[in-house]
Amino acid sequence: MDTSQYFYRNVVFTRKGGKVALVDIHNPEHTTDMEDWLGIVISLADGKHTLQQLIDYMAAQYPASAPTELNKTIESVVERLTEGNMLKLTDKEIELPYYLSEPVERLSLDVARQKMHDDGYTQH
Repeated sequence: MDTSQYFYRNVVFTRKGGKVALVDIHNPEHTTDMEDWLGIVISLADGKHTLQQLIDYMAAQYPASAPTELNKTIESVVERLTEGNMLKLTDKEIELPYYLSEPVERLSLDVARQKMHDDGYTQH
């Protein structure tokens, strides 16, 4: 895995109830909970940070010592999310479109829906 790549989400998400979930912006009450690791990566995938920064950030969450398998776990999570088209990798920092930039509860749903329509973005 090339850890110099930037990572960004390609899905609309929510943090409602303290859990990261995928959300249908046309029916925001319809959510699909994500496994903890997948949700953490999606919530951090803002297009402004590299995979190495993700690894460093996650390692810092373990004050005593990061788990020995941390890099493998993150690599596996990134692979699963990219295979599912929920996460994208790029060589350059990017600016996310409005409808992917924040959890859905922080967005104006009308604006987000219109921008999605204008961009031709369809949810998976």
